[in-house]
Amino acid sequence: MRKLRIGVAGLGRAFQVMAPAFADPRVELAGASDPRKPSFAGRFFESVEALCRSPDIDVVYIATPHQFHAEHACLAAQHGKHVLVEKPMALSLEECRRMIDAAQKAGVQLVVGHSHSFDLPIARTRELIESGKFGRLRMITALNFTDYLYRPRRPEELDTARGGGAVFNQAAHQVDVARALSLNRISSVKAQTGSWDPARPTEGAYAALLAFEDGAFASLTYSGYAHFDSDELMGWVGEMGNRKDPARYGSARKTLDDRQKHAPRTLQPQTHHQHFGFLIASCERADLRPLPDGVMIYGDEEKRLDPLPAPQVPRVEVIDELYGAVALGKKPLHDGEWGMATLEVCLAILESAKNGKEIPLRHQPKSA
Repeated sequence: MRKLRIGVAGLGRAFQVMAPAFADPRVELAGASDPRKPSFAGRFFESVEALCRSPDIDVVYIATPHQFHAEHACLAAQHGKHVLVEKPMALSLEECRRMIDAAQKAGVQLVVGHSHSFDLPIARTRELIESGKFGRLRMITALNFTDYLYRPRRPEELDTARGGGAVFNQAAHQVDVARALSLNRISSVKAQTGSWDPARPTEGAYAALLAFEDGAFASLTYSGYAHFDSDELMGWVGEMGNRKDPARYGSARKTLDDRQKHAPRTLQPQTHHQHFGFLIASCERADLRPLPDGVMIYGDEEKRLDPLPAPQVPRVEVIDELYGAVALGKKPLHDGEWGMATLEVCLAILESAKNGKEIPLRHQPKSA
């Protein structure tokens, strides 16, 4: 079996939550680069360019700040490396096109992820919709309330112009999930955003209505203001598949308060599938609700759980798609065109909220 040698550009939070997936035997963590020079047990490169030049790297995983995604993806492609880039793919459609063109010119694969559209319960829900057993998909309802805005943030993460805020960081998950479940293009977006804390001056909330070409629609609601926690609706299983303690209410805000001393929060081991909040896919003959342990089916005459096996490796679905694309020649679902289409929706959310208009979309490929 061919083993993919992965080099990591950026050793921050995105890498930390993705790192357990690199224990998969199909891949090997072969090196990393980060300007902060943090502690790293493997081979360390002084720059992203040096990482990309190395003959010992097959894939560059780009987990640098969002404003550097396009530059680093193009650099990797120019050195003949396949690319796995975190969401959002970039900060403009022009940057996305440069990344796609660079990968095509170099003959390398470009995969955009992780996002929660990779999660196995979402993939299973998509299979149920595609089966046609429950009729056509008519509506998607997605809701997530978290403490996102009050987790530790670099300055640019609180600056929308540099890729900060809930829309660039969080809407990409919900948009990806809605697109993965639909078999049609999104035609337009109408949205509002909320920025309610001057000390955290970026979008902390949004509500968006996505219209699909076939008449279906999706409503996406998100708040990162650390009040209601919608993991309550998910059986107190957190986004990363870990058990949560509801008694820790308010811990994010308290941790940011320098006047108080609190031990850092540690995640419990992942025992369930990851998720991005409460979601229902409404078909003509059933509502489908992905859960951390399977998919609840609310049909005409019965409700039942379609169970899924417990995850063995976190985010293994990303490795599945990356390995399939690079080693087996399979077309990835989350390719450059996919990532560009998701970014277009995120940009439309910001534009619609700014001018109060419904925004038509022009770069939406049909879901694969």
